[in-house]
Amino acid sequence: MKFSWTYDLPTSLQVKSFLKTKGISRSLLAKIKFHGGKIEVNETEVTVRYLLKDKDTVQITIPDEAPHETTIPVDIPIDIVYEDEHYLVVNKPYGVASVPSQVHPEGTMANRVKGYYVRQGYANQVIHIVTRLDRDTTGLMLFAKHGYAHALMDIQLRAKEIEKKYIALIMGQLKKADHGFIDAPIARTTDSIITRRAHSSGKEALTEYWVKESFPEATLVDIQLHTGRTHQIRVHFAHIGHPLMGDDLYGGSKNNWVVRQALHCRALKFFHPFTNEKISLKLENPKDMAQWLHQHKQQEINR
Repeated sequence: MKFSWTYDLPTSLQVKSFLKTKGISRSLLAKIKFHGGKIEVNETEVTVRYLLKDKDTVQITIPDEAPHETTIPVDIPIDIVYEDEHYLVVNKPYGVASVPSQVHPEGTMANRVKGYYVRQGYANQVIHIVTRLDRDTTGLMLFAKHGYAHALMDIQLRAKEIEKKYIALIMGQLKKADHGFIDAPIARTTDSIITRRAHSSGKEALTEYWVKESFPEATLVDIQLHTGRTHQIRVHFAHIGHPLMGDDLYGGSKNNWVVRQALHCRALKFFHPFTNEKISLKLENPKDMAQWLHQHKQQEINR
Protein backbone atom coordinates (compact mmCIF):
# COMPACT_ATOMS: atom_id res chain seq x y z
CA MET A 1 0.00 0.00 0.00
CA LYS A 2 1.38 3.38 -1.03
CA PHE A 3 0.96 6.87 0.43
CA SER A 4 2.47 10.11 -0.80
CA TRP A 5 2.76 13.75 0.28
CA THR A 6 4.33 16.96 -0.98
CA TYR A 7 6.84 18.61 1.35
CA ASP A 8 6.02 22.31 1.40
CA LEU A 9 8.35 23.96 3.92
CA PRO A 10 11.26 26.25 2.98
CA THR A 11 13.61 24.70 5.55
CA SER A 12 15.12 21.22 5.19
CA LEU A 13 13.87 18.30 7.29
CA GLN A 14 14.91 14.67 7.53
CA VAL A 15 12.50 12.15 6.05
CA LYS A 16 12.05 10.35 9.38
CA SER A 17 11.03 13.61 11.10
CA PHE A 18 8.60 14.43 8.30
CA LEU A 19 7.02 10.96 8.43
CA LYS A 20 6.56 11.32 12.20
CA THR A 21 4.35 14.35 11.52
CA LYS A 22 2.22 12.07 9.31
CA GLY A 23 1.63 9.57 12.11
CA ILE A 24 4.25 7.04 11.02
CA SER A 25 5.44 5.42 14.25
CA ARG A 26 8.94 4.07 14.86
CA SER A 27 7.65 0.50 14.67
CA LEU A 28 5.88 1.14 11.36
CA LEU A 29 8.98 2.87 10.01
CA ALA A 30 11.04 -0.18 10.98
CA LYS A 31 8.55 -2.41 9.20
CA ILE A 32 8.87 -0.28 6.06
CA LYS A 33 12.68 -0.39 6.25
CA PHE A 34 13.21 -4.06 7.06
CA HIS A 35 10.16 -5.99 5.82
CA GLY A 36 9.76 -5.16 2.16
CA GLY A 37 8.65 -1.54 2.23
CA LYS A 38 10.20 1.46 0.54
CA ILE A 39 10.76 5.21 1.06
CA GLU A 40 11.09 7.35 -2.06
CA VAL A 41 11.60 11.04 -2.71
CA ASN A 42 10.82 12.22 -6.23
CA GLU A 43 10.62 8.55 -7.31
CA THR A 44 14.14 7.78 -6.02
CA GLU A 45 14.62 5.43 -3.05
CA VAL A 46 16.20 7.18 -0.07
CA THR A 47 17.08 6.54 3.59
CA VAL A 48 15.27 8.09 6.54
CA ARG A 49 18.11 10.60 6.95
CA TYR A 50 17.55 12.18 3.55
CA LEU A 51 17.01 15.95 3.83
CA LEU A 52 13.79 17.11 2.20
CA LYS A 53 13.56 20.32 0.21
CA ASP A 54 10.54 22.44 -0.63
CA LYS A 55 8.18 20.76 -3.14
CA ASP A 56 9.77 17.31 -2.80
CA THR A 57 7.33 14.42 -3.25
CA VAL A 58 7.61 11.77 -0.51
CA GLN A 59 6.17 8.31 -1.07
CA ILE A 60 6.16 5.33 1.24
CA THR A 61 5.28 1.74 0.40
CA ILE A 62 3.99 -0.22 3.39
CA PRO A 63 4.35 -4.01 3.06
CA ASP A 64 1.28 -6.22 3.39
CA GLU A 65 0.56 -7.63 6.85
CA ALA A 66 0.75 -11.39 7.20
CA PRO A 67 -2.25 -12.76 9.12
CA HIS A 68 -1.92 -13.74 12.78
CA GLU A 69 -2.46 -17.47 12.98
CA THR A 70 -3.92 -17.04 16.48
CA THR A 71 -7.01 -15.32 15.04
CA ILE A 72 -8.92 -18.13 13.36
CA PRO A 73 -11.14 -17.05 10.45
CA VAL A 74 -14.76 -18.19 10.72
CA ASP A 75 -17.37 -18.19 7.98
CA ILE A 76 -20.09 -16.22 9.76
CA PRO A 77 -21.64 -13.22 7.96
CA ILE A 78 -21.05 -9.72 9.30
CA ASP A 79 -23.41 -6.74 9.02
CA ILE A 80 -21.32 -4.08 7.25
CA VAL A 81 -22.35 -0.46 7.85
CA TYR A 82 -19.36 1.23 6.18
CA GLU A 83 -16.28 0.07 4.31
CA ASP A 84 -13.46 1.50 2.22
CA GLU A 85 -9.84 0.44 1.69
CA HIS A 86 -8.83 1.78 5.12
CA TYR A 87 -11.74 1.24 7.53
CA LEU A 88 -14.58 -1.17 8.22
CA VAL A 89 -17.56 -0.49 10.50
CA VAL A 90 -19.89 -3.34 11.45
CA ASN A 91 -23.08 -3.71 13.44
CA LYS A 92 -22.17 -6.14 16.22
CA PRO A 93 -24.92 -8.48 17.44
CA TYR A 94 -25.31 -9.28 21.13
CA GLY A 95 -23.80 -12.44 22.58
CA VAL A 96 -20.61 -12.02 20.54
CA ALA A 97 -17.30 -11.04 22.16
CA SER A 98 -15.08 -8.50 20.42
CA VAL A 99 -11.82 -10.47 20.66
CA PRO A 100 -10.87 -14.11 21.25
CA SER A 101 -10.16 -15.29 24.79
CA GLN A 102 -9.94 -18.56 26.69
CA VAL A 103 -13.68 -18.33 27.29
CA HIS A 104 -14.51 -17.32 23.69
CA PRO A 105 -11.67 -18.57 21.43
CA GLU A 106 -13.67 -18.46 18.19
CA GLY A 107 -16.76 -16.83 16.78
CA THR A 108 -15.83 -13.37 18.07
CA MET A 109 -16.08 -10.26 15.93
CA ALA A 110 -12.33 -10.49 15.29
CA ASN A 111 -12.76 -14.06 13.99
CA ARG A 112 -15.75 -13.07 11.85
CA VAL A 113 -14.00 -10.06 10.34
CA LYS A 114 -10.92 -12.21 9.68
CA GLY A 115 -13.17 -14.68 7.84
CA TYR A 116 -14.57 -11.80 5.77
CA TYR A 117 -11.06 -10.61 4.89
CA VAL A 118 -10.11 -14.13 3.80
CA ARG A 119 -13.24 -14.51 1.67
CA GLN A 120 -12.58 -11.14 0.04
CA GLY A 121 -8.94 -12.04 -0.61
CA TYR A 122 -7.60 -8.90 1.07
CA ALA A 123 -3.82 -8.56 1.16
CA ASN A 124 -3.86 -7.28 4.76
CA GLN A 125 -5.52 -9.79 7.07
CA VAL A 126 -4.41 -8.60 10.51
CA ILE A 127 -7.39 -7.54 12.64
CA HIS A 128 -7.09 -4.00 14.01
CA ILE A 129 -9.95 -3.18 16.40
CA VAL A 130 -10.28 0.56 17.02
CA THR A 131 -13.44 0.54 19.15
CA ARG A 132 -14.68 -2.56 20.94
CA LEU A 133 -17.93 -3.40 22.70
CA ASP A 134 -18.88 -5.70 25.57
CA ARG A 135 -20.07 -9.15 24.59
CA ASP A 136 -23.76 -8.34 25.06
CA THR A 137 -23.66 -4.75 23.83
CA THR A 138 -24.81 -4.26 20.24
CA GLY A 139 -23.98 -1.66 17.63
CA LEU A 140 -21.20 0.07 15.77
CA MET A 141 -17.66 -1.30 15.93
CA LEU A 142 -14.79 0.32 14.04
CA PHE A 143 -11.94 -1.71 12.51
CA ALA A 144 -8.83 -0.38 10.75
CA LYS A 145 -7.84 -2.47 7.75
CA HIS A 146 -4.09 -1.89 8.06
CA GLY A 147 -1.60 -0.81 10.71
CA TYR A 148 -1.15 2.76 9.48
CA ALA A 149 -4.91 3.36 9.50
CA HIS A 150 -5.00 1.99 13.05
CA ALA A 151 -2.17 4.27 14.19
CA LEU A 152 -3.99 7.35 12.89
CA MET A 153 -7.19 6.30 14.67
CA ASP A 154 -5.23 5.79 17.91
CA ILE A 155 -4.20 9.45 17.69
CA GLN A 156 -7.86 10.43 17.46
CA LEU A 157 -8.77 8.13 20.35
CA ARG A 158 -6.14 9.68 22.61
CA ALA A 159 -7.36 13.15 21.65
CA LYS A 160 -10.99 12.05 22.31
CA GLU A 161 -11.93 12.97 18.75
CA ILE A 162 -13.86 9.77 17.99
CA GLU A 163 -17.45 10.28 19.10
CA LYS A 164 -19.61 7.32 20.10
CA LYS A 165 -23.20 7.64 21.26
CA TYR A 166 -25.22 4.91 22.92
CA ILE A 167 -28.88 4.29 23.59
CA ALA A 168 -29.90 2.35 26.70
CA LEU A 169 -32.96 1.25 28.63
CA ILE A 170 -32.39 1.78 32.35
CA MET A 171 -34.56 0.43 35.14
CA GLY A 172 -37.12 2.78 36.69
CA GLN A 173 -37.95 6.39 35.97
CA LEU A 174 -35.02 8.75 36.09
CA LYS A 175 -35.79 11.34 38.75
CA LYS A 176 -33.28 13.84 37.45
CA ALA A 177 -33.19 16.53 34.78
CA ASP A 178 -33.65 15.60 31.14
CA HIS A 179 -29.91 16.09 30.69
CA GLY A 180 -27.16 15.31 33.18
CA PHE A 181 -23.73 13.89 34.00
CA ILE A 182 -22.58 10.97 36.13
CA ASP A 183 -19.13 11.82 37.46
CA ALA A 184 -17.79 8.93 39.54
CA PRO A 185 -14.39 7.16 39.48
CA ILE A 186 -14.48 3.49 38.50
CA ALA A 187 -12.37 0.79 40.17
CA ARG A 188 -12.17 -3.00 40.15
CA THR A 189 -14.26 -4.79 42.74
CA THR A 190 -12.26 -6.53 45.44
CA ASP A 191 -13.70 -10.00 44.87
CA SER A 192 -13.86 -10.26 41.05
CA ILE A 193 -11.67 -9.71 38.00
CA ILE A 194 -14.76 -9.02 35.88
CA THR A 195 -16.96 -6.54 37.69
CA ARG A 196 -16.26 -2.87 38.39
CA ARG A 197 -17.64 -0.40 40.92
CA ALA A 198 -17.91 3.34 41.45
CA HIS A 199 -15.26 4.08 44.09
CA SER A 200 -12.93 6.92 45.04
CA SER A 201 -9.91 4.65 44.51
CA GLY A 202 -10.71 4.25 40.82
CA LYS A 203 -9.92 6.15 37.66
CA GLU A 204 -11.81 9.26 36.57
CA ALA A 205 -14.99 8.46 34.64
CA LEU A 206 -17.61 10.81 33.19
CA THR A 207 -20.86 9.83 31.46
CA GLU A 208 -23.30 12.31 29.89
CA TYR A 209 -26.94 11.39 29.28
CA TRP A 210 -30.18 12.74 27.86
CA VAL A 211 -33.61 11.32 28.74
CA LYS A 212 -35.43 10.40 25.52
CA GLU A 213 -38.57 8.64 26.78
CA SER A 214 -39.85 7.66 30.20
CA PHE A 215 -42.10 4.77 31.21
CA PRO A 216 -43.18 3.52 34.66
CA GLU A 217 -40.82 0.54 34.40
CA ALA A 218 -37.85 2.04 32.55
CA THR A 219 -36.30 5.09 30.93
CA LEU A 220 -34.76 5.37 27.47
CA VAL A 221 -31.56 7.43 27.59
CA ASP A 222 -29.10 8.70 25.01
CA ILE A 223 -25.52 8.48 26.27
CA GLN A 224 -22.13 9.88 25.39
CA LEU A 225 -18.94 8.74 27.11
CA HIS A 226 -16.27 11.29 27.96
CA THR A 227 -13.94 8.58 29.28
CA GLY A 228 -13.60 4.94 28.30
CA ARG A 229 -13.53 2.81 31.43
CA THR A 230 -14.49 -0.87 31.44
CA HIS A 231 -18.26 -1.31 31.93
CA GLN A 232 -18.54 2.46 32.43
CA ILE A 233 -22.16 2.94 31.36
CA ARG A 234 -23.31 -0.16 33.22
CA VAL A 235 -21.48 0.78 36.43
CA HIS A 236 -22.51 4.43 36.36
CA PHE A 237 -26.22 3.84 35.96
CA ALA A 238 -26.18 1.09 38.59
CA HIS A 239 -24.37 3.58 40.85
CA ILE A 240 -27.27 6.07 40.64
CA GLY A 241 -29.82 3.33 41.26
CA HIS A 242 -30.89 2.71 37.66
CA PRO A 243 -29.05 -0.35 36.31
CA LEU A 244 -29.46 -1.25 32.67
CA MET A 245 -32.43 -3.44 31.82
CA GLY A 246 -31.30 -7.05 31.43
CA ASP A 247 -27.92 -6.43 33.07
CA ASP A 248 -28.12 -8.96 35.91
CA LEU A 249 -24.38 -8.51 36.59
CA TYR A 250 -25.11 -5.01 37.95
CA GLY A 251 -28.64 -5.43 39.28
CA GLY A 252 -30.82 -5.07 36.18
CA SER A 253 -33.65 -7.51 35.49
CA LYS A 254 -34.50 -9.41 32.32
CA ASN A 255 -37.96 -9.70 30.74
CA ASN A 256 -39.73 -11.33 27.80
CA TRP A 257 -38.06 -8.95 25.32
CA VAL A 258 -34.65 -8.05 26.75
CA VAL A 259 -32.38 -10.81 28.10
CA ARG A 260 -29.07 -8.93 28.01
CA GLN A 261 -27.94 -5.44 28.98
CA ALA A 262 -30.09 -3.06 26.91
CA LEU A 263 -27.17 -1.08 25.52
CA HIS A 264 -26.59 -0.21 21.87
CA CYS A 265 -23.86 1.87 20.22
CA ARG A 266 -26.13 3.77 17.86
CA ALA A 267 -23.85 6.51 16.43
CA LEU A 268 -20.20 6.87 15.49
CA LYS A 269 -18.33 9.91 14.18
CA PHE A 270 -14.68 10.13 13.21
CA PHE A 271 -12.42 12.15 10.94
CA HIS A 272 -11.18 10.11 7.99
CA PRO A 273 -7.45 10.84 7.83
CA PHE A 274 -7.05 9.68 4.22
CA THR A 275 -10.04 11.44 2.63
CA ASN A 276 -10.27 14.40 5.04
CA GLU A 277 -13.99 13.73 5.50
CA LYS A 278 -16.07 13.60 8.67
CA ILE A 279 -17.68 10.16 8.73
CA SER A 280 -21.01 10.05 10.58
CA LEU A 281 -22.83 6.73 10.96
CA LYS A 282 -26.11 5.86 12.71
CA LEU A 283 -28.13 2.73 13.46
CA GLU A 284 -31.74 2.10 14.40
CA ASN A 285 -32.55 0.50 17.77
CA PRO A 286 -31.82 -3.24 17.93
CA LYS A 287 -34.74 -5.63 17.66
CA ASP A 288 -35.08 -6.50 21.35
CA MET A 289 -35.05 -2.90 22.58
CA ALA A 290 -37.34 -1.82 19.72
CA GLN A 291 -39.86 -4.53 20.62
CA TRP A 292 -39.86 -3.53 24.29
CA LEU A 293 -40.40 0.12 23.36
CA HIS A 294 -43.21 -0.72 20.95
CA GLN A 295 -44.99 -2.91 23.50
CA HIS A 296 -44.79 -0.31 26.25
CA LYS A 297 -45.78 2.60 24.03
CA GLN A 298 -48.90 0.60 23.13
CA GLN A 299 -49.59 0.05 26.82
CA GLU A 300 -49.30 3.79 27.45
CA ILE A 301 -51.77 4.50 24.64
CA ASN A 302 -54.26 1.95 25.98
CA ARG A 303 -54.20 3.24 29.56
